[in-house]
Amino acid sequence: MREPEQLPIPLLLWYRENARKLPWRGIKDPYRIWLSEVMLQQTRVAVVLEYYRRFLEALPTVEALAACPDDELMKLWQGLGYYSRARNLKKAAQVVTEQYGGRFPNTYEGLRALPGVGEYTAGAVASIAFGVTVPAVDGNVLRVLARITGDESDVTLPATKKEAARVLKAVMPTTAPGEFNQAMMELGATVCLPNGAPLCSRCPAKEFCAALQTERIGSLPVKPPKKPRRVEVRTVYLLFRGDRVALRKRPEKGLLAGLWEYPNALKEEAPPVEGLRWTQAGTGKHIFTHIEWHMTAMTAEAQSNALPEGWVWADRQEIEKVYAIPGAFDAFKPWVEERFKKMG
Repeated sequence: MREPEQLPIPLLLWYRENARKLPWRGIKDPYRIWLSEVMLQQTRVAVVLEYYRRFLEALPTVEALAACPDDELMKLWQGLGYYSRARNLKKAAQVVTEQYGGRFPNTYEGLRALPGVGEYTAGAVASIAFGVTVPAVDGNVLRVLARITGDESDVTLPATKKEAARVLKAVMPTTAPGEFNQAMMELGATVCLPNGAPLCSRCPAKEFCAALQTERIGSLPVKPPKKPRRVEVRTVYLLFRGDRVALRKRPEKGLLAGLWEYPNALKEEAPPVEGLRWTQAGTGKHIFTHIEWHMTAMTAEAQSNALPEGWVWADRQEIEKVYAIPGAFDAFKPWVEERFKKMG
């Protein structure tokens, strides 16, 4: 991969004119920068804005995050998905609080050693908060760089990412490494788009972009075909008693670990509570990274308050304020809401 020596000056000039005004920009607070970078992984900026505001209102410091009860943390994160991010946030916050006295490590290596902090996040925080000359390479940056340099390496390979980091470090200005990294991210998010036609006429690199000059925009970056997702057909059980619905806590490890859910099982498995008259309520679908859930909801009225171990009864207020239910079950919210309305 060739080094794009021409890139830094036009990129930074473009960024200073066109960067979106976002609450985590123009600051040096490593806690807020770190939080924004973790939230933005796999999530659109428009979605993150409200979560970021609400999260900081509840947990304004790294010490507050370190002390936050798990259920409260998951409720704050509810709807953002990839819940392991939230668990790792708390683990890292505890390390920063207990081992560093609440002050984040100011080196790439120190940040990288924190739980859940990968190469990209460490690079982003180190460069933006502490001015360390280190690149932050994510999918957006890899796409931009592959197109500008015309590189046809598989961007999913670790070797390609390593080479991209080398190339960027060679050209990034030592006086503004954080701004350079943010400019690359911004270019990938708003101009050199992943889906649909990139806005090449607005790009500060259009005069020297190899993909544009050789008409390879549509073929770069190079990625292997995605493997098909595994499909699971599941039955979701909406068990009611009066103005409450039954919830079950998921295991502490694995998919959606530690979250609350409407009890469910593979289609061929017996209902978790037998002897009830179950009737179909509706269907839903949720796509995870490697799995698809195709779900059918069944409802029933419980005959007593007794529940299996690990289950709880939850009313409307508790659903809204206490229990974090993942978005995988959003399709069934209307049935639960309708029940709550009927019960007043």
